[in-house]
Amino acid sequence: MEKDVKILVVDDEERIRRLLKMYLERENYIIEEAEDGNEALAKALGSEYDLIILDLMMPGKDGIEVCKELREKKATPVIMLTAKGEEVNRVQGFEVGTDDYIVKPFSPREVVLRVKALLRRSSNTSYLKTDTTTKDIIVFPHLTIDNDAHRVLADGKEVSLTPKEYELLHFLAKSPDKVFDREQLLKEVWHYEFFGDLRTVDTHVKRLREKLNKVSEQAAKMIVTVWGVGYKFEVVNE
Repeated sequence: MEKDVKILVVDDEERIRRLLKMYLERENYIIEEAEDGNEALAKALGSEYDLIILDLMMPGKDGIEVCKELREKKATPVIMLTAKGEEVNRVQGFEVGTDDYIVKPFSPREVVLRVKALLRRSSNTSYLKTDTTTKDIIVFPHLTIDNDAHRVLADGKEVSLTPKEYELLHFLAKSPDKVFDREQLLKEVWHYEFFGDLRTVDTHVKRLREKLNKVSEQAAKMIVTVWGVGYKFEVVNE
């Protein structure tokens, strides 16, 4: 039986919260609200949400600060709401661990589609599987990726990744030694035509390496930069 999905909607404008809540509740999601960054962070750290929709510009703590502090404790998927012209802030958002962003003014239907796509990629879908005899696990020296449980182990220790970081690692690891350019990675990992900055890929690779490196230097070395082209996954046997 599928579990209830709980989403936190954060925006200082009540009309936007009400609009998002109305459309998301139609999909049978449980919606909670926060009207500023401090309330959002308190709720996000004090409860378990499947996804957070977070406005970038708010009084007090803005979306960047909230996401940065959240990422120190949790890997909850985050969709950032931004106004047009805030591209620099969007890049900052990706650097602190935002998984996706939606530009205001937005179509509520688009928000629902983005939410569904991110939940699909981030959820632990093992409870939907009836056949547990064949496990979707990739094992390398120093690194194990259990795709059924969405878990990554580096030298036997679990590494907490955001959905995008996990999907990027899994995608690269499925094709060892194959080089992917940034455009390919944006298309394959983000799953929709993406008109953002190619540095999005670079910031995710950087964060992924940093997280792996805290646990295993050897695992971090597996994500290799191919200068002038892009990135590849290279097996380290040391």
